[in-house]
Amino acid sequence: MNQYTFAAIHRNVLLGAIGLGIVCMILTWFGDTDAYHTRFWTNFLHNSVYFTMISVMALFFIATCITAYAGWHTTFKRVWEAYSMFLFVGLALLLIVAFGVYFHWHHLYHWADEAGVQEDAILKGKSSFLNKNWYLFGTLIFVGTWAFFATKLRSLSLEEDKSGNNSFAQHKKMRVYAAVFLPIIGFTSAAMLWQWVMSVDAHWYSTLFAWYSTASAFVSMIALTILLIIFLKSNGYYGEVNANHIHDLGKFLFAISVFWTYLWFSQFMLIWYANIGEETIYFRERYDNYPVLFFGNLIINFLVPFFILMRNDTKRKFGSVSFVAIICLLGHWIDYFLMIKPGALINLQHAVGAGHSDAHGTEAGHEVAAGAGHAAEHTSQFVAGFSMPGLLEIGTFIGFLGLFLYVALTILSKSALVPKNDPYLEESIHHHVI
Repeated sequence: MNQYTFAAIHRNVLLGAIGLGIVCMILTWFGDTDAYHTRFWTNFLHNSVYFTMISVMALFFIATCITAYAGWHTTFKRVWEAYSMFLFVGLALLLIVAFGVYFHWHHLYHWADEAGVQEDAILKGKSSFLNKNWYLFGTLIFVGTWAFFATKLRSLSLEEDKSGNNSFAQHKKMRVYAAVFLPIIGFTSAAMLWQWVMSVDAHWYSTLFAWYSTASAFVSMIALTILLIIFLKSNGYYGEVNANHIHDLGKFLFAISVFWTYLWFSQFMLIWYANIGEETIYFRERYDNYPVLFFGNLIINFLVPFFILMRNDTKRKFGSVSFVAIICLLGHWIDYFLMIKPGALINLQHAVGAGHSDAHGTEAGHEVAAGAGHAAEHTSQFVAGFSMPGLLEIGTFIGFLGLFLYVALTILSKSALVPKNDPYLEESIHHHVI
């Protein structure tokens, strides 16, 4: 079968997952004890960035394969095209966060407090980049640009199905757009990750952070690709995709997991060795107050894929590679959790310590203090939704995952699963790895 039908049972399961996510977000909102609803907003930011980055990594890998004249992925490239179309949803989600920064709906970023910035020399020095206008218009322009290239590459791919012998001409156009996109994504993805994630810890910076967080998202994208392809094969689709394709995806899952570990260690080791206070505080906070997540992050995202996927034949076993893919998808979601939550909790404490009232007024400021005061000594105290992902965080993740897959499967159902006239199709069908 080369035309995917979005079965009612699968649609209902995903709608149920989305519904669960919405319920969990509502419960989080009303369960928040601070006026800024920091737990809600951190969960929203966390999942919005995570799944948007999975989407853009799919687009990045499509462009990379096209530019490299690669053909092994052709039989299932429509999966990545479908993932890339989530960028429109991701843009809408991140604009909500951006408007929250602009209109002071939340206190995720310490640099968004304009009065506080004037009293902080470090934040004042970064204010030309860390400001509400850059955040809002950067998100709109850059993610909008990604969505444009995703639409263009998909439309050219669909035109190949109708072009017959003229498919090479379409593919040449795709190479032009792919080659233009790669340097754009190289700069803009780093800039937005600095804005969305790294600036939660506004005093801290790392030249390796963009590489690190991008590698984390790339592993997640490969993991989700493996799971969706195996799901589709189990339902009678993608007969053209064989163990050799899964083997190559497994190699990427293994290799980029090792690369992610290299970046994790390089960032940690260089900052530890330099021993500069404003750099070491990032790891000191996580090492002291989040030891389970800090070390568990390394175990889950390095040791598990490393030892299971080291054997060549393991990458061909659907059960083994699916297990590792699930672990990596959850593990790198936890990785993003650890990037965002500690800094956001500290920012809330800053608001408490400063008696921050902002646009919410003095009464709301007292609510913040009352609600977040219990977190001030979080070294030895568990803070729900911050110290570890709770049931509401897991439910929110399931909701966002359901939304992502609902969009992807809807897009997949609108065209042939395997492109008909791609010039590299035969190469992909007969792809073999020794």
